[in-house]
Amino acid sequence: MSKENKRKLPKLLKIILWIIGIFLLVVIGYAVYLFGSYKRIDDNQKLEPQNVSDLNEVRVGENLTIVTHNIGFGAYTRDYTFFMDGGKQSWGNSKESVENCVDKVGDMAFSFNPDFVVFQEVDLNGTRSYHVNEVEKLKEKFPGYSSVFAQNFDSAFLMYPFTEPHGKNESGILTLSKYNITGGLRRSYPISESITKIIDLDRCFSISRIPTDNGKELVIYNSHLSAYGGSDSIHSRQLQMLFEDMEKEYKAGNYVLVGGDFNDDFTDNSLKLLDNLDESPFGWTMPFPTEVLPKGLNRCIEYDEGKVVPTARNCDVPYEEGNFTVIVDGFVASDNIEVVSVRNIDAGFEYSDHNPVVMEFVLK
Repeated sequence: MSKENKRKLPKLLKIILWIIGIFLLVVIGYAVYLFGSYKRIDDNQKLEPQNVSDLNEVRVGENLTIVTHNIGFGAYTRDYTFFMDGGKQSWGNSKESVENCVDKVGDMAFSFNPDFVVFQEVDLNGTRSYHVNEVEKLKEKFPGYSSVFAQNFDSAFLMYPFTEPHGKNESGILTLSKYNITGGLRRSYPISESITKIIDLDRCFSISRIPTDNGKELVIYNSHLSAYGGSDSIHSRQLQMLFEDMEKEYKAGNYVLVGGDFNDDFTDNSLKLLDNLDESPFGWTMPFPTEVLPKGLNRCIEYDEGKVVPTARNCDVPYEEGNFTVIVDGFVASDNIEVVSVRNIDAGFEYSDHNPVVMEFVLK
């Protein structure tokens, strides 16, 4: 090797070491930012109801309708695949696509003439949803409705996946009511304490209180349980917390109803009925732990005409008939509520990775 080449080698080595050093500094700096900025949203946070409805009291004995729908932050068209499900995408297809999906799910929910709606995965301001304010877009679909919004996702800027970083996102659960909501509360669920907490939501449920004409209250819960980073133990603890709160309200004489995304096989047998599977190939779908249901609270799974319609799909591949589907969304009601009908709506996963569930009920 010539003297000139020998002199060039240390220079090249220095350049390589500088590049490696800068890269390590960036990685360490980002890790410090990511974990340093992580904090949970406060528990027992009072929620200020928005908009005063003209209807002040729910009438006992009158038919009422409630809808639950996880809107998938407006991203999930039928061809959409999500990186955390084994797919490729992180953002919605475009801003126009996100706005269209939110408009369509709002119109669909409104078409059922609901008295109450509980939405999940509604973005307030997100990289993944092109900063569309989905909360305001949905509220505009329900003029005159009272509303409560509880935030359950406030992430630092997530750099993964590298080709389309998930970014910084603020999201939550939205409750709408034809009747005046007199009080709201946000309760924080227990979540995993492992590194997966960075990518999972800051899980919570919200409580909305609505007076009835017999001096009691209809207490509506909106819930979205853990999926990514969850476990049997986390799910059971979350449900136990939710049901203990509901049981307390029920024993106080109130009418109690929760709607939302349970991220469990809600019927215990939808995997078998829909996919002919005894267990899920995906970690986020686990059997519903029926042992945590207290006396007086019941799953509303007596579907009209016995129709078993899926409410969610896995988004590893574009949706086609025959893909993996499951029932994870629905309602649990206290037994002083008569369930008139409950339907999982086959919306074909056109505008979300979830289908809506519609229930008619009467306060006894």
